[in-house]
Amino acid sequence: MNYLTAVHTDVGIRKKTNQDSALVMEATTDKGNVLLTVVCDGMGGLAKGEVASAAVIDAFSKWFENDLPKIVGSPDMKDMIFRSWEKIVFDMNRNISSFGKRTGISLGTTVVACLFAGNEYYIVNIGDSRAYCFSDRTYQLTKDQSYVQREIDMGRMTPEEAETCPKRNVLLQCIGASEYIEPAFYNGSMVSGQIFMLCSDGFRHVITDEEMYERLNPFVLNNEQQMKDNAVYLTELDKYRREQDNITVVLVRVE
Repeated sequence: MNYLTAVHTDVGIRKKTNQDSALVMEATTDKGNVLLTVVCDGMGGLAKGEVASAAVIDAFSKWFENDLPKIVGSPDMKDMIFRSWEKIVFDMNRNISSFGKRTGISLGTTVVACLFAGNEYYIVNIGDSRAYCFSDRTYQLTKDQSYVQREIDMGRMTPEEAETCPKRNVLLQCIGASEYIEPAFYNGSMVSGQIFMLCSDGFRHVITDEEMYERLNPFVLNNEQQMKDNAVYLTELDKYRREQDNITVVLVRVE
């Protein structure tokens, strides 16, 4: 597979610093092209959320450069990817938590990472950043680890109520601020023409799945400039609608 990519991040209308971080890395291997995308949404006192998100991004970058070449093409490739990612998030949870205790600052970060290799994608998620796929319609690939998602799953809240709930930003776990974390892993097949998206929660709070699909479906995104332009358009729409958070989006078109 080949890939077209676009990345856009914006500090938004309220915060003074952008605590989101994003990563896109591609390499050519004996098994074809592989692509790693990561979005982290940092949070913390004294604007230290960007420290947490950048640290996790750096860990995944080093994994891509140093560990992935030994994994690609292995018979148990999926298990090796997920085991190594589990070690990354456990190590980073311990390191960021220790840093917070030493400095007296509460900080942490979400992470959603997606590796594209061969005809498959591999995802790890902690928190409420998300991965989507756009083909014939909008598919949400990850489930939020959040208070409102738990209430929805328990039948105590509707999705419509969750959109306006004062606790909609409360996470059940995130890297660095949770004593115990349980990463969620996802794996699936992909075909040429699909669009994949990773985003922080600030990107999708005030726009609908229908609005995302209108601008991000495979029939309107045929090159990287169109991908970038529509990512910017939706980000500006977020800001026009008074989204308060940082905004980050990564787009991938599978070719």
